Amino acid sequence: MKSITPYINFDGNCEEAFLFYQSIFGGEFPYIGRFSDMPNDQGLEISESDANKIMHVSLPIGDSVLMGSDSCEAFGPPLQMGNNFSVSVDADSDEEVDRIFNALAEGGSANMPPSKTFWDSYFGMLTDKFGINWMVSCDSAEAPAAAQ
Repeated sequence: MKSITPYINFDGNCEEAFLFYQSIFGGEFPYIGRFSDMPNDQGLEISESDANKIMHVSLPIGDSVLMGSDSCEAFGPPLQMGNNFSVSVDADSDEEVDRIFNALAEGGSANMPPSKTFWDSYFGMLTDKFGINWMVSCDSAEAPAAAQ
């Protein structure tokens, strides 16, 4: 397997969320497409209320990419946010964990503030103001030896 890329769907606030993520992680959007940009060769009827919503956006973060879009009536029933996934960020330092964690938690909830763990990682969990679950960690350079 080459890689796994998280793709997050939103209910109309994808652009706001990705601008927020960009303010934390930096980087540029290689592409931001709106539903109104789609060619109508599939016969889909895009409503006026969905036309300006985000069809696709991607934000490179380190060696990874975070992708997202808004839900759209033409593609099925309205989105229902779930809590069955988290986006995991592997930071370079404990200080970077704190910076990212605190920025993402603004307006959200800190479920587990960053701290050293029994598996020798500096780790925290939160839910951001968009309802997205995040895990932010930095592994110790001296990982514990496997049990013999």
